[in-house]
Amino acid sequence: MINVIKPKILLVNDHAPTLLALEALLTNAVDANSYEVVTAKSGDEALRHVLAHRFSVILLDVSMPGMDGFETAELIHSRPRSAATPIIFITAHYADELNRLKGYELGAVDYLITPVIPKVLLSKVAVFVELAKTNLQLESKTEELAELNQDLQVQRVRELKQNNEALAAEIVERRQAEERAHELATKDPLTGLLNRRSLIASLDHAIERAHRNNEPIALLFLDMDRFKSINDTLGHDVGDELLRDVAARIMASVRKSDLVARLGGDEFVVLMQGMSTYRDVAKVAEQIVQAATPPFKVGHHQIKTSVTIGIGLFPQDGNSTQSLMRSADLAMYHAKQERRGSVQFFHQELNARLRERVRLEHELQHALDDKQFELYYQPKVEIGSGRITGFEALLRWHHPRLGIIGGADFIPAACDSGLIMPIGEWVIATACAQARQWQDSSPDLAGLPIAVNIAIPQLNHELPAVISRELARHDIAASCLQLEITESLLIRDLQKTTSVLEDISASGITIAIDDFGTGYSSLSVLKLLPIDILKIDQSFICDLGKDTNDSAIVSAIINMAHALHLTVIAEGVETVAQLAILKDLGCDQYQGFLFSAPLPAAGLGDKLLNMANKKFKRVKATSLRYQPTSH
Repeated sequence: MINVIKPKILLVNDHAPTLLALEALLTNAVDANSYEVVTAKSGDEALRHVLAHRFSVILLDVSMPGMDGFETAELIHSRPRSAATPIIFITAHYADELNRLKGYELGAVDYLITPVIPKVLLSKVAVFVELAKTNLQLESKTEELAELNQDLQVQRVRELKQNNEALAAEIVERRQAEERAHELATKDPLTGLLNRRSLIASLDHAIERAHRNNEPIALLFLDMDRFKSINDTLGHDVGDELLRDVAARIMASVRKSDLVARLGGDEFVVLMQGMSTYRDVAKVAEQIVQAATPPFKVGHHQIKTSVTIGIGLFPQDGNSTQSLMRSADLAMYHAKQERRGSVQFFHQELNARLRERVRLEHELQHALDDKQFELYYQPKVEIGSGRITGFEALLRWHHPRLGIIGGADFIPAACDSGLIMPIGEWVIATACAQARQWQDSSPDLAGLPIAVNIAIPQLNHELPAVISRELARHDIAASCLQLEITESLLIRDLQKTTSVLEDISASGITIAIDDFGTGYSSLSVLKLLPIDILKIDQSFICDLGKDTNDSAIVSAIINMAHALHLTVIAEGVETVAQLAILKDLGCDQYQGFLFSAPLPAAGLGDKLLNMANKKFKRVKATSLRYQPTSH
């Protein structure tokens, strides 16, 4: 008779009392004589045992110093001999659902929290001991049946195999049941979004991390408008389908990093982390509102609804899960009272700014049609000769309510609303028309290049065609137009930027980097791009003569630009002393209030010629030598 080896159980735990307690539980069980218990106090020791023995089941602690349970399980299952060994994770900590899923992904058959219920543990272990016994018996019987009839042997093996397959199928079914239970516990069954329980858990974690890292959080509380009426009128099936469609549009409107949940009924929540300003939050909220505006097609019905959103910000509107959700809910309630389909922050100051921005975007839509825009021109002056070398065209809005507004106050709103493209084309066309007019009527200004500023959305592959069309329409040379690109725009998408700018430069248009020194572009970036002019940001000019660091920075920029054969223009020059320093440092040109503020085109030629004659004589009398004040 062949000696049958007992199945072995491997018990791994670095906590001695827990290890002793579990070992006692297994060795004192009623059927303890049918198996052998092997213990290990670390992942390394466990791997040594696995190399030496075959185990029917491994009870593995998750949290161990050095190599934790997840790493140990991965190594055990990486070896062909132990790849199918069942592992039951045991931990003393309440892990979240993600840890539980990680365990199952690593091949775990179960995941238990200590203190374990003895009866539950013993019953789970018994399944695998019995399975191991069956396998061992199979191996034993195979040797005995070698001398028996071949047909009988095959039949017995088939029966044992069927038993094993049945047990394996049971394990798979149990694992699938666990996964289904997890899905039901964490997801909304109708929309597939996170449910309230998961949202609160995620928000708890996010607030804890934000407290620790001093990071902002935004919570968007969304409520569908008229949903009860739709549900009551068209039925719950239509209402459910509408909720699924709304959930899909919300998901398509948010960032990949944002969490979207359905609280129940027609209420949804978006949890945003990692946003830089309240405008980022407002932009996502507005995208959701716009996405929900087009009618929904559900069956034969065209359903019109909208989404109203309240926003709470951490920590100013709440420093706990409950308080932040309450603030966002209250903001949504106020938004619904004021106007359905709107967005409102809990913080009133932000609401005022948001309302003003929305109003500005609405008024921008009429500004082009009502001819409210005008270009002002600020001259660029050669430092050595005092000669005007060109102009920068600066956009002004003659706003019927706010008066004259500079571009910095409304260009961001134009970019967000998608109006920057027609406005940008208007600027290019108007600058070209002005160049044509000066060429026809003002010999002193004819041929001087006009620089226009390009915003981020304009820098696309259609821009060269737009410029070419306007140059041809007004019959002016490419040298009459310049483009000014901010440094931060250059480094945002270098590949696209290079391609577009090379097309423009090839046509004969000069290109300037505006506000240099604020965007942190590298020397290698400047070498790659077809740049002709570098404009030093005025933040480095304003303290020339007062701050030696600024003088050193300006000197370094000028030397670097000249090494790359670029013309250097200083922005924001307001004093003779600043101009004198710039001349000593070798700067080529300047612009700023010292020579002239931006002026409308009407009568610009005569004004500038008079100013140029007077100012150059006065500046020349000072010899443009900077004399430091003695203290």
